[in-house]
Amino acid sequence: MKLRINQLADIDPLRVPLPHGTEVTTRVDRRVDGRVVAQGAVGRVKAVEGSSVTVHIVGVGSVRFAREELTPRKTGQLEFAVRREASWRALRPNVIVETVVGSRAWGLADDASDTDRRGLFVLPFSWTTGLVEAPMDLVSADGSDTFWEIGKAFRQAIRADPNTLEMLLLPGARAVDEMGAWVLEARDAFVSSEIYGSFGRYALSQLKRLEQGLRLAQHRQLLLEWLAVEPALSLDAAAAKLAVSAELPEGSAGDRVLRAKAYIKQLYSSMFDQGLLAQRDYASLVAFATDSAHSFELPRELRPKNAYNLVRLLATATAWLRSGQAQFEVSGDLRDELLAIKRQQVELTQVIARAEQLAADLEDARKGTPLPDHPDVGRVDALLRRLREEASRRWHAREAGPFGAEAAQLPLAEWE
Repeated sequence: MKLRINQLADIDPLRVPLPHGTEVTTRVDRRVDGRVVAQGAVGRVKAVEGSSVTVHIVGVGSVRFAREELTPRKTGQLEFAVRREASWRALRPNVIVETVVGSRAWGLADDASDTDRRGLFVLPFSWTTGLVEAPMDLVSADGSDTFWEIGKAFRQAIRADPNTLEMLLLPGARAVDEMGAWVLEARDAFVSSEIYGSFGRYALSQLKRLEQGLRLAQHRQLLLEWLAVEPALSLDAAAAKLAVSAELPEGSAGDRVLRAKAYIKQLYSSMFDQGLLAQRDYASLVAFATDSAHSFELPRELRPKNAYNLVRLLATATAWLRSGQAQFEVSGDLRDELLAIKRQQVELTQVIARAEQLAADLEDARKGTPLPDHPDVGRVDALLRRLREEASRRWHAREAGPFGAEAAQLPLAEWE
């Protein structure tokens, strides 16, 4: 048995906003630079501006389409897009806290910075009583706004999740309902020295991944350069060459070649998943390397935005552990340093070295922190019960508003 919200079947799939990265199929022919991109071409969504969607198509590049000219390629993606849009429409009025987060809250924004919001919503009582599992997240069409269901958010917060704690504790956090004010009044109950692990150790582990990712990106560049010059290079020969040039970790020569070969296979699989290759095979990788029309962007995980944010997390956690007070907006030398990283004025290797220096300060700060060892889970639990009881009261009293008389219709399950 598969349970679903049956009202979703009535939504036009050609008009549901598509999440970034969705694999789509074109419904029309399009002329680009003197060539025709035929109907049925496959690509991935790169950007959405109003009703215009930019799609990356293998062998062509970025092409703009109207939303109605695209359909999700896979059924699962269509279902996801439909469900996300339906949840947003139904439950956006039930948001009780919203906060501007990211670079605009940290004092690191520039003219190109997006405005991102995070917050909390409470399910109407009727949405908690049926067979269908209610949405735990609300996400806007462009991905800039995300709201968490209170139960999910509270569990994230008591685990000291950085995104959730920032949303709750930033000075700009705004209650848009009386229930939201209750949450903001009690937000200190979520705070504990657990931020040492969630902010600090998380940032360090991610920086280690950046270091590894940087090495892999360098290997990728070597490989693509070789294939561009020598497209007849076989997979085995390319792996043997990479094993020597990339200075892979110790092991027998055969082991190093096997690791290099596995990396090459992972590379073309990853590029296929990104919509950069027509097929998931070595021949498509060679074709990519020999086509000078292609551009290959820096992997998402290696972009400056990720590196500077991890350094910021380390510095924020250290100051918070020392003072007992949360301060998310940066200033002075730290702000200048982070902006330099964001503007790609600092090599990633230097960023990683800087983070390792900050790690020692983080450990010292943990030892003498005034923060409690654990969050006040009893107080959090009482708050969660109070919120759910209030939503129930408004529903049964049929009060005006999105929790009572104007609450979204109860989703019904059906056999599929």
